[in-house]
Amino acid sequence: MSNWIDVAAAADCELGQTLEVVAAKRMVAIYHTKDGYFATDGMCAHQGGPIGQGELCGNIVTCPWHGWQYDVTTGKHQLSSIHLDCFPVKVEEGRILVDVPVED
Repeated sequence: MSNWIDVAAAADCELGQTLEVVAAKRMVAIYHTKDGYFATDGMCAHQGGPIGQGELCGNIVTCPWHGWQYDVTTGKHQLSSIHLDCFPVKVEEGRILVDVPVED
């Protein structure tokens, strides 16, 4: 079942930028690349760094704490099988919506 949550105005996440938001009680990182908008878990799999504060270069985000890099389109770490959870994103009427499962 979908759980679309309105998290931000699309204008708040311009092309090449990242944005940290809270959705369904969890930190989520939103990315705007030339390929569209993407969303992953907002905490780095390494030590919980704020991945949404990382530098975005193309489709690769770099965690600001220790430099771990992930493909924002898949959540996959660049050098291992580790990955971040990814969430569907859509933009409607200038708003970014993310489908994040509700945790109990």
